Amino acid sequence: MVKTRLGRTGLTVTKDGFGALPLQRCTKDDAVRILRKALDNGIDFFDSARAYSDSEEKLGVAFEKRRDEYILATKTKARTEAEFWKDLETSLTLLKTSYIDIYQLHNPPVLPRPGDGSGCYEAMLKAQEQGKIRFIGITNHRIGVAREAVESGLYDTIQYPFNYLSTKDEEELTGFAAARNVGFIAMKGLRLLYALSRRYRDQYLRPHVPAFAENARGALSHRKMAERNGKDRELPPLPPLYGPLPLRS
Repeated sequence: MVKTRLGRTGLTVTKDGFGALPLQRCTKDDAVRILRKALDNGIDFFDSARAYSDSEEKLGVAFEKRRDEYILATKTKARTEAEFWKDLETSLTLLKTSYIDIYQLHNPPVLPRPGDGSGCYEAMLKAQEQGKIRFIGITNHRIGVAREAVESGLYDTIQYPFNYLSTKDEEELTGFAAARNVGFIAMKGLRLLYALSRRYRDQYLRPHVPAFAENARGALSHRKMAERNGKDRELPPLPPLYGPLPLRS
C-alpha cells in the first residue's frame, strides 16, 4: 500500500483510507470481518464519526486488541462544550481506546475558533492536554470554511470532498493545505458515479451494491428493486471507465 505523511501531524498513513460510515448498514459480524480484512491487507487509516450510528462500536469490537496497528479518526457534531465532552467520552468508550489520533469537528457551518463562545475549540485543546486526542481536525463541505480552516493555523487536518468532479478552487485548496502543512483527507472520492446519468448509474450500482443503490435512491422496496434490476439487465453495457478512481476515506 502506498503511504503518505498527513501534514504536520507527522503521521504516515496509507493513501487509501477506510471511511466507516457504511458500516452502519452491516451486521456486527460482517463489519468486524470487513474491518479486520482491511487492516490485515494493509489499510491503516480508519475514519468514523459519532453521527454514524453504530460505526464506532463496530470499530471498537474489531480492533480492541490492535490499537497500535492503525490511525484512528472520528468526529463530533458538538456545538457546545458540554456536547463536546459527552461525544468524546462516548466515542472513547465505544471505540475501546484511551485516545483518538485525529478528532474532528464535523461540518460546522462557521469555523470554530478560540473565544467564539461555543467553547469547542478550547475543549479540543484541553482534551489534547489530557492525552485523549492527539491532533485537531475539521471536516467541511463548504469551500469557504475549509479554506478559512487551513488559513487559520488552528487545525492539523482538513477533510473535504475531493474527486474527479472537483472544481479548480477545490484543487487549489489541496495545494493551499500542502503549503500550510495541513493534512488533507479526501472524502467522497467515488462521487463520480453520481455524475453518471440516472439510467447508467442505476445499472452500474444495483447489480453490485444494492444496499448502497437503495440508500442513494431513497429506500426502494425489495419488490420495486427486483423489478428495476430486471429492466437494468436489458440495458446496453456500460462503457468502460478509464483511469484510476480516487479511492479515499
